[in-house]
Amino acid sequence: MTHNIKRNQNFPTLGIHSTDNSFGFGYRTSNNIESDKLFIKKFDNDLCNNLIVEFKKFIAIENLQKVNKISVSIGPANFNASRLIVVLARTISQQINCPLESFSSFKLMAKRIASKNNIFTNNQSFWIYKKLKRKGFIAGKYEILHDKKKNSDLIIRERVMPKIFKELKSKELFFEANYEDEDDLRELLNLANKNFLTANVNSWKKVLPLYPISPIN
Repeated sequence: MTHNIKRNQNFPTLGIHSTDNSFGFGYRTSNNIESDKLFIKKFDNDLCNNLIVEFKKFIAIENLQKVNKISVSIGPANFNASRLIVVLARTISQQINCPLESFSSFKLMAKRIASKNNIFTNNQSFWIYKKLKRKGFIAGKYEILHDKKKNSDLIIRERVMPKIFKELKSKELFFEANYEDEDDLRELLNLANKNFLTANVNSWKKVLPLYPISPIN
């Protein structure tokens, strides 16, 4: 099956997301959140098999074949979940000949965190961090590109993708990572529509899980 790769925001978008303890799918049929269909579930004992089962329940094959854009979160989150959802997204992208783009979990929550903390200053930067069970942190740096007073109008750029730091610089602005399944899944769909201007059908080859530490951490 070959897709028309013209960038039309009315084409269906598929989002696949995971956090530390949950996974979810989103399906948007137009450039309007009212068209969103969302599914979110906490992990169980057999995520590998149940991920596929729940995905088949979530979207009918005829709707899957209509998908023009796929967007997946790559972490940092639960290591196994990040790995499994990326494999699922890559497989679907390859099978239906559809562009795939990825975003870090921190990027998905960055606008929400900036809005909640009233960070509206043009070019102001801040960090999002997650403390590791052992020593150190995972942190990413984000920047507001323009001054807007409406939360929905904020545009955030990821200046530093999440990576390991031994310590955080006290003089900079830091916020702890806060996963919100529904909000972050909707943002994944939003970013898919805004960022698929140059994606191609072979983009799945470059999408890998973002988890800078081993699973034991």
